[in-house]
Amino acid sequence: MKDENKRDLYLKVRVSQAEMDAIKKKFANSGMNTLSGFVRAMIFEGYIVHIDENSLKEIHRIANNVANNINQIAYRANVTQKVYKEDIEDIKSLANLLIQPLLFLQSKCLQLKH
Repeated sequence: MKDENKRDLYLKVRVSQAEMDAIKKKFANSGMNTLSGFVRAMIFEGYIVHIDENSLKEIHRIANNVANNINQIAYRANVTQKVYKEDIEDIKSLANLLIQPLLFLQSKCLQLKH
């Protein structure tokens, strides 16, 4: 009877010195006992995540716009001592501009768990 978990095959991968240094650093920070175990864990349990920097920059831009607009509304409310229905509606619409891309980002992160 053959032991299916026996590790008698080798996987050879060429890496640069900089890549090896990065692998060893990640291994050291992993708390794992062996480099082989670490590499297997990365292969079978790790994730490759592509982050679109333009999308993140757009979320950041929207967040800044929302914050600036809310600050302007808060300033006007402090000066006039009045809060207008239109201001509340503006805050809601601004929050919706931000919440949609954040919910999308959250859904993508949650998919990583499965």
